[in-house]
Amino acid sequence: MQKKSLNSLQDLNLAYSTNKDYKPVIETETPDLISKLEQKVRVERFSKLKAGKSICRIFGLEESAETLEKLCKQIKQKCGVGGSVKDGEIIIQGDQVEKVIKILIEIGYKNTKRSGG
Repeated sequence: MQKKSLNSLQDLNLAYSTNKDYKPVIETETPDLISKLEQKVRVERFSKLKAGKSICRIFGLEESAETLEKLCKQIKQKCGVGGSVKDGEIIIQGDQVEKVIKILIEIGYKNTKRSGG
């Protein structure tokens, strides 16, 4: 018979139960994801990184890391350029702002706008 540490019992908020069939329900928090239609996605041309070369920065996406990676891959393939995901933002190489906005609208992010002039 294995002993449970006090920390595990405190995590369950259960001191003692006489019910032999009792199985504690552990709730896990899932972040509330906003639908694609409600997200305010912004796309901007940014040139302060990479020695002044232009990049396209996509921010405001409230998606999981896996979804951001898949979305980044789709955009890179359609634009024919490189890119990455950093700190919840997608970075695409080159001045691809107009193409990226069209791609995001096609995918379903209807509230996508250009940011920064």
